[in-house]
Amino acid sequence: MSRVVVIGGGLAGCASAARLAKLGHEVVLLEQSPRLGGAIGTVVRPGFRWEAGPRTTLLPAVLRDLFRKSGRPLDRELELVPLDPPRRHRAVDGTWFELPTGNRSVQHQALAGTLGERSADAWLAWTASYAETWERLRDAWFEHVWDPDHVDPATRRLLTSRVVLDRATRGAFRDDRLRALALWSFAMDGQSARDVPAWCGLRDYLEQQLGVWTVPWSAGGFGALAGVLAARLEQRGVQVRLGEVVRDVEVVGGRAVGVRTDDEVVAGDHVVLCVDPRSMPATAPLVRRTSPVVPPFVVHLGLEGDVPDVPPQTVLHGDPLLVLTRGHAAGEDEGGDRRAWTVQARGAGTLEDVLRRLDELDLGVREQIVTTVVRSPVDQVRDLRGSAYGVQWQGRATLRHRLVTRTPVPGLLAAGAHAGPGSATPFVGLGAALVAQEIGRA
Repeated sequence: MSRVVVIGGGLAGCASAARLAKLGHEVVLLEQSPRLGGAIGTVVRPGFRWEAGPRTTLLPAVLRDLFRKSGRPLDRELELVPLDPPRRHRAVDGTWFELPTGNRSVQHQALAGTLGERSADAWLAWTASYAETWERLRDAWFEHVWDPDHVDPATRRLLTSRVVLDRATRGAFRDDRLRALALWSFAMDGQSARDVPAWCGLRDYLEQQLGVWTVPWSAGGFGALAGVLAARLEQRGVQVRLGEVVRDVEVVGGRAVGVRTDDEVVAGDHVVLCVDPRSMPATAPLVRRTSPVVPPFVVHLGLEGDVPDVPPQTVLHGDPLLVLTRGHAAGEDEGGDRRAWTVQARGAGTLEDVLRRLDELDLGVREQIVTTVVRSPVDQVRDLRGSAYGVQWQGRATLRHRLVTRTPVPGLLAAGAHAGPGSATPFVGLGAALVAQEIGRA
């Protein structure tokens, strides 16, 4: 039996620890905060609940595989359901439209009825162009440990292409509303379409084919995943040390042999880094040519009274770009007049900026506010000791400069938003699976 030390108790750390413990390893997980889950969690105020982080996920099979490979299946632990349509969009010109998921025909029908037949055809051509991309990268990048010395030439060309999303969308769409549809999630994630490789557009294909999934508020919301992960670690016998700040990776003779805290060196045969590598002196030089993403401005609103009726998520295109996500308020299910909204913003840095934009879009709620929780980008980075949004794309070279599963330090592996395959729930989950794949059975 080998001993594995995991740094960080977010999704990547918890998933890595659970998988490795099931494979027979002795696992110690150290997390600086008093709880597990990282960005996944729930913000609570009297009468109101909001998601602290993600509300939905793509690729539900990633979470299902995690639970199946570490114990009881997911459907016996948490209610994961499709959200269809996943959101409503308001284009800059005032057009409202929805994009259902599940197959090509429902998307074509929805877009043809709002944006026109030509735009619907263009969108289907866009998503279809990523079918082969997904099949290639699924094997070489997402589901197997990346090995640049053993990748086929076609996949290498795909990953090293100079084509970026900005160029790809300009070539694919005449309708600016479709460009905004293809790019909004990257903009909200703090990425510039001029720097993001075109292959990243496969998100639209995955959403179309496999849907968008969530945990209903009746089951605790998506933040409930944090508690379920904590319970799984306990079941697997993982030693979880909360409130434990890791100062550095301990490297002896060029190999990672543990981690250093204020009080001791916690020894391990393997170390799994699931936090921003910039936070560790030993790993910061490895990523000196990358930059972290600055999180969006976030405000949670507790509302009461005559509140506009909104779907589970609304994307308000323009400048500033806002994404409005419904939380849950006490009495809401029984017809009460309380509502909980989370607004993420790019291009707005204060509560007043957000409220002014909502006023402009006839979604004003100034008079209905009874409580607010403001989370600036600085607040979020401080709370998580890094950005949950991972690494800033700076063109194709970013793949060479960021960490992947195998780091340059023997004995040190990496997962999470700052490592391959990337940020966002499904890709972080896949990264944890790659760590377990690389270390293998005890």
